[in-house]
Amino acid sequence: MTSGFDDLDELESRTIFILREAFASLAPLAMLWSIGKDSTALLWMVRKAFLGEVPFPVVLLDTGMEFPEVYAFRDRLVDEWKLPVHNEPCPPESEVDPTLPPAGRHAARKTAGLRNLLAREKYRGIILGIRRDEQAIRAKERIFSPRNVDGSWDPRSQPPELWDYFSYDVPDGAHVRIHPLLHWTELDIWRYTQREGIPYVPLYLAKDGKRFRSLGESNITFPIASDADSLEKIIAELEQTREPERAGRSMDNETEDAFERLRATGYM
Repeated sequence: MTSGFDDLDELESRTIFILREAFASLAPLAMLWSIGKDSTALLWMVRKAFLGEVPFPVVLLDTGMEFPEVYAFRDRLVDEWKLPVHNEPCPPESEVDPTLPPAGRHAARKTAGLRNLLAREKYRGIILGIRRDEQAIRAKERIFSPRNVDGSWDPRSQPPELWDYFSYDVPDGAHVRIHPLLHWTELDIWRYTQREGIPYVPLYLAKDGKRFRSLGESNITFPIASDADSLEKIIAELEQTREPERAGRSMDNETEDAFERLRATGYM
């Protein structure tokens, strides 16, 4: 298909189908909202899928270390979009795997926060805004990805997804992760954000020669060199760059297996 709005329509339609399928098949259901570009674009499509409503809780796994601009953006959208938001405090670093490297330990706080949320609310489905092109281990994901009772994940045992046949059945206490953006790219997200006029955290725009390409906690996420101070310039930059999207995420630059270990034990 040639580049243009037609391919964005196809991507959007696929995502809306997945969202409606999850809502019809899994209950109770919730969505994780990191407040970054991907999950905010996904939240926009949730509102499209359900006629302006968000029919399930929207959860921020909060370490208390998000950037001030991220919290301000969250509060603005909660008010403007009337979101059924839930802020889930994450346990301290002392309660996570001490063998992980420093940034990995901090990121693992979100795994522990999600585990606590699932144990309390008994969600059978959790919607996330991850994409295959973000990181190598995420390329192994399925759209509907069953998790074990302890939240762990074995990519080698995932069920096939042929002809849009998805696996919903999990044991009591386990859950399914739903990934409606798995087929999108970073460039797709920004083109869609531009087309739809979706709001986004201003940290993505360059200031003084630097911008954030990916947003995580303020103590483990750093800006990249960039002069892209508009959506048009971000899109042009992405059409040419070969730098990985998560180059500013310190945990991706620790030990080679740190991210895979986090994902296997339940990280997003």
